[in-house]
Amino acid sequence: MGDNLRQLGQQLVEIWRQLGVSQRVSVVLGAGVVLGGLVGLMLWSNRPDYALLYGKLSDAEAANVIAALEDAKVPYQTGRGGSSIMVPTDKVYSMRAQLAGKGIPKGEGVGFEIFDKPNFGISDFVQRANYLRAIKGELERTIGQIDMIESARVMIVMPENRLLVDSQKKPTSSVYVRTRGNARLAQGAVNAIQLLVANSVEGLQVAGVSVVDQLGNTLSGAPDEDGVTGPANRQLTTRRETEQYLAKKAEGMLELALGPGQAVVRVSADLNWDSISRTEEKFDPDGQVAKSTTLNDETTTTTSGDAGGSGAGAASNGDTNNASSGSSNNSQTKKKVTNSQYEVSKISSNTLLAAGGIKRLTAAVFIAQKVEGEGKDRKAVPRSDDEMLKLKRIVQSALGIVEGDASRKDELTLEQLPFNDQPAIEMSQRLETDGNRQFYWEVGKNVLFALVALIMVMIFLKLLKKTNSNDLTFGMGAGGAGAGGAEGGDGESGADWRKDAKSGVVTVDVLNALIKENPANMTQAVRSWLATGNKSN
Repeated sequence: MGDNLRQLGQQLVEIWRQLGVSQRVSVVLGAGVVLGGLVGLMLWSNRPDYALLYGKLSDAEAANVIAALEDAKVPYQTGRGGSSIMVPTDKVYSMRAQLAGKGIPKGEGVGFEIFDKPNFGISDFVQRANYLRAIKGELERTIGQIDMIESARVMIVMPENRLLVDSQKKPTSSVYVRTRGNARLAQGAVNAIQLLVANSVEGLQVAGVSVVDQLGNTLSGAPDEDGVTGPANRQLTTRRETEQYLAKKAEGMLELALGPGQAVVRVSADLNWDSISRTEEKFDPDGQVAKSTTLNDETTTTTSGDAGGSGAGAASNGDTNNASSGSSNNSQTKKKVTNSQYEVSKISSNTLLAAGGIKRLTAAVFIAQKVEGEGKDRKAVPRSDDEMLKLKRIVQSALGIVEGDASRKDELTLEQLPFNDQPAIEMSQRLETDGNRQFYWEVGKNVLFALVALIMVMIFLKLLKKTNSNDLTFGMGAGGAGAGGAEGGDGESGADWRKDAKSGVVTVDVLNALIKENPANMTQAVRSWLATGNKSN
């Protein structure tokens, strides 16, 4: 094994000596390109994959995280703007645990960790200031976690803590938010921020929280809610939200039936802002209810006797007729009185009609016509009357419109028109063209690199192949001839065969010198010469 490697090394060294200057340069360049490509491929395949460690960091927090990563000797990459930091995938969770143990990152502001360190002898004013500072910091961190919000600042104004409390002074708060991409924050998120801040501060009402964005827009409503324009602004906001809600509901149902972008719905709502309190009392004379009943039952007995009558003995001994004339007269009278009191039935009702009810709805719905064909053959085809009637019923059900309702007199207009989708088609074609161009560029770039590498390899192989031909033999013969002339012959003979070799004439002396110098290469040269001669013949 060792002898073979030694022999191979000697052959390579011998071949290198036989090459000319240009051939050596070509071999070195080709070998360098191939070796560089292999090294680059190995480095690219062995590079680590990076994943997000933390994002949305402030400059100070990013500096603390980078310092901790450098101390731990962990490679990292920073994202655009330096607000995000990435580390190798296998170190994400371990580094998060280590940084959390060090309290990094702390987030924006100062939270309740300000009370972690004991402060003895602190005044009540400083204690209250630290408490407000902690609440503001916690609110800023919480609001910053809401989607579309990049950062937030919270200011809280509390009335002074005095012995006599002024009921007119109430706490207030203002919130500054920075959204991503200068987008306007949704009204639902604004209401959530107001409720969050109001429920975090004692005595703070939702109306006392103002929210503004980085563009100077007031997101929490008009500042003069109790002024002259306050009610008008509230009514306008309520009407706008009602119209948007109804239009979105109808468009959602139409998109399920027709597809996205095939229908446009606009709603105009007339709201009733009258607040009515109505009290009614109805009496029914036919409906009587007994309230009380009194029954008086009287019996009267009257007895009358004879004025000139005799005693009892005389009456008993006398004649019968005389006895009858002296008898008494008895009378009895019965009286029954019933006294009843009745109440007339009454119905009492109290009705409170709150403001904000819908008085009338007006809706305009545009439906896109069907499109048949592709490219230049595209044309709009009207929809059938049966299909339009079904779509109209869908919209009526979604908006709550009842036909023939004289109390509201709602109106619904449903029309079909060909939509102008040419800008959208051109945009999609442009995006598709750009995507194809990018794809072809990536493919062409990779193919070009492969072709360049293949061409370099082919040039390298061609140079090696040319080295083993007649140029190698003659070049070595010239060098070897010099050595052979120095060793074997006298000066005149050496000079003679050198002249012959330079002139291109191969004499017997030249062949003898070449054979003595290197028999193996001379044998190869003769074989190559014979092969060339056969091809030419």
